[in-house]
Amino acid sequence: MIPRYTLPEMEKIWSEENRFNRMFEIELAVCEALSKTGIMPEVDYKKIKQKAKLDIERVREIEKVTKHDIAAFVDQISENLGDESRWIHFGLTSSDVLDTATAIQLRDSSDLILKKLKTLSDELKKLAVKHKNTMMIGRTHGMHAEPITFGVKVLGWYAETERLIALIESTRETVSYGKLSGTVGTYTQNDPEIEKIVCNKLGLKPEPVSTQIIPRDRYAVYILRLALVAGAIERFAVEIRNLQRTEISEVEEFFSKGQKGSSAMPHKRNPILSENICGLARLVKANSMVSLENMALWHERDISHSSAERVVLPDSSIVIDFILTRFANIVKNLVVYPENMKANLEKSYGAYFSQNVLLRLIKKGLKRDTAYKIVQKISHTSLQEKKDFGTIAKNDMELKEHLSAQEIQECTNLKSYTRNIDKIFKSVLKE
Repeated sequence: MIPRYTLPEMEKIWSEENRFNRMFEIELAVCEALSKTGIMPEVDYKKIKQKAKLDIERVREIEKVTKHDIAAFVDQISENLGDESRWIHFGLTSSDVLDTATAIQLRDSSDLILKKLKTLSDELKKLAVKHKNTMMIGRTHGMHAEPITFGVKVLGWYAETERLIALIESTRETVSYGKLSGTVGTYTQNDPEIEKIVCNKLGLKPEPVSTQIIPRDRYAVYILRLALVAGAIERFAVEIRNLQRTEISEVEEFFSKGQKGSSAMPHKRNPILSENICGLARLVKANSMVSLENMALWHERDISHSSAERVVLPDSSIVIDFILTRFANIVKNLVVYPENMKANLEKSYGAYFSQNVLLRLIKKGLKRDTAYKIVQKISHTSLQEKKDFGTIAKNDMELKEHLSAQEIQECTNLKSYTRNIDKIFKSVLKE
């Protein structure tokens, strides 16, 4: 079931009402093009423009008989016209109207997704800059690695979101193609000029080579890119979920007054928003496989793609819109605990300085494996005995043969991990 929320723009784009309105717009645009090119008498076009009305309820009634939604749509438009009704759907096949309408929906969806991505990008940038120098431990394999800053972590999310913006901008271009080339794409009934005039009016480009349909690689690009968006936001959400774990407790989703985390346990404050995003991302990623399956149709077209598209196109679009809206709000209201980041940093007793010491020994001329064994012994002693790495290092007889106390002190300075933070930010933000 599609999640409900208070931002209905995407639902409107994919509503049945909007789909029929777009098809009606296309039919009228074709009539106008037929009139401009001298195929249809201008007087007939004026009558159609004045008298043609769309009644969706009536379309549904007719469809019960025709068992064909586009045929019912054409019949409904025509039934309150006179002789001029013969020009409705002239030289067209159902997919001419439906695919061109879908192109408009895909383009408009791309615009809305871009808007939401840019809002998220702005929020991520603010959070990254705010915590540029907030130290925390970096983790690999879930284990302490070396110190980073929370700002750098979020800056990575920002950079990825900027890449997604570029991908969706490209996607918008890919999907903005209409077709009015007829039953097998050869313009048997209407000249390509008709298609050109109509597509130009609608803000689309004519499909260079179509069959009875627009090639479905365009739709696949759209849904695959949405899957990339879903995968990226899921990655960010998983990180928030992990950082909110009780044992870590470095960030937390905003918990509003009166909110309850559990029906049974009053103490619970769960990362439910991020968890919700991760679940919804699975839907979009699964739909991407459907879009790939829809590319291979029989000859110039079969109908196996149609039923699936009526599910995956609106569902993926609406779910991504919801995910982006939700995650932007998570980021905007995220609670950050620098004091817990500092406390977690100290749980490694400075063992994360090991690479600094290792490389200093290599610079002194030691073989890597020899240096590695010296530092590994000190590191493991520090962690097992829960004692300061620097103190153990200064008292290690083997290490003292190669490094002075001052050199060891230099290797165990936290500032060594932040000296290039400004360069990273300047590189990404271009500021």
